[in-house]
Amino acid sequence: MAIYPDLSARENLQFFGRLQGLGGAALRQRVDEVLETIELTDRAGDRSEKYSGGMKRRLNIGIGLLHKPALLILDEPTVGVDPQSRNAILGSVERLGEEGMAVLYTTHYMEEAERLCDRVGIIDHGELKAEGSQRELVQIVGRKDRVRLNASGGLETGAGALRRLEGVEEAAAREEGVELLVDDARERLPEILSAARDSGVSVSSIEIDRPNLEAVFLHLTGRALRE
Repeated sequence: MAIYPDLSARENLQFFGRLQGLGGAALRQRVDEVLETIELTDRAGDRSEKYSGGMKRRLNIGIGLLHKPALLILDEPTVGVDPQSRNAILGSVERLGEEGMAVLYTTHYMEEAERLCDRVGIIDHGELKAEGSQRELVQIVGRKDRVRLNASGGLETGAGALRRLEGVEEAAAREEGVELLVDDARERLPEILSAARDSGVSVSSIEIDRPNLEAVFLHLTGRALRE
């Protein structure tokens, strides 16, 4: 990480800000803004060598934010940090995206890509295997949403009625409910609930298991262990 351990967070930011051509009141204001963004305002005067790994990573991100770049590149920023720091880093990246900054984010953690990224590229051995929105990538594996209606009443009759709905590939009565395979369950859920009610099924709760990026990644890169 590109920080000086014998300097405080504020001193690190001031130094790198001057390297980027900032100075005077504008630099002081920008340092205060960045310290707030990375949640280090209360520790701004402490030498960075005393920081935890997560705090150091947040400071490193802050250095990259000083000059308000059009594109911020983050290479696995949460590796080896504690859960609280990881959550703080992810929250900061989310806010930056909401404010209009473009972020190129590399990670091995699929849940981070799902949380943060508008578009995802899957790279294996230096080759871009696929790229697109999460919805587009999930279509590669051809998986449907699995829906479980925890319900009572005429489950067999209800399953038959649900099978006739557009977008429902399978529907079967199970113990204490009905299980379905559905194309885009969230969009079709109102129709599913209406049909279940009309067929005499009383739904108490709903569980939706959606295909995710991990399934896509393993489909494209294989399941064999890597060195």
